[in-house]
Amino acid sequence: MESSSTTPGGSTRREATRQKLYEAAVTLIAEQGFSATTVDEIAERAGVAKGTVYYNFASKSVLFEELLRHGVGLLTASLREAAEKTARDGGSKVDALDAMIRAGLVFIDRYPAFTQLYVAELWRTNRAWQSTLMVVRQQAVAVVEDVLREGIENGEFSDEIDVPLTASALVGMVLVAALDWQSFQPERSLDDVHAALSRLLQGRVSGRGNR
Repeated sequence: MESSSTTPGGSTRREATRQKLYEAAVTLIAEQGFSATTVDEIAERAGVAKGTVYYNFASKSVLFEELLRHGVGLLTASLREAAEKTARDGGSKVDALDAMIRAGLVFIDRYPAFTQLYVAELWRTNRAWQSTLMVVRQQAVAVVEDVLREGIENGEFSDEIDVPLTASALVGMVLVAALDWQSFQPERSLDDVHAALSRLLQGRVSGRGNR
């Protein structure tokens, strides 16, 4: 998973190493589970010494916690960028939500293993990083909440909308639909999936009208 920016101060080499470790960890854990994955395997897959793992992360659990922060941070940034670009282009709040749906699908298509891990971890309650997961999840959902609130303020959306629940539902819709697409309907294109979710967003699942 690529970093969204270059770290100030020139620590490019360390960031590149951490990137390799993120990639190795997410791939291995997706393949065989967290408990079955060892630090030795992560180091071998990343092409680094075992000591390098511990130099960058205190433990396997810390590595995975940081992986969650890193991945959801990238997703959050992509959602925010989609909303901001729509605003710059003069689009409506519905347009912003639609752009965020597409951004979410693009992210999931690019990082399917991470997405599978993220969704699986959301259902677990016995992990050391559960509180961290809830925090980073809320960061992503909050971006959608902001757009919904702005739409209510400008009269585009009804003030009866339950903002937190609606935002969570939209994020969940994208996650579940994308995973179903990749697992059971891989012949469909990203455009197909986006079009279907866009129609749901527009409230036109009955087939009346065209976008």
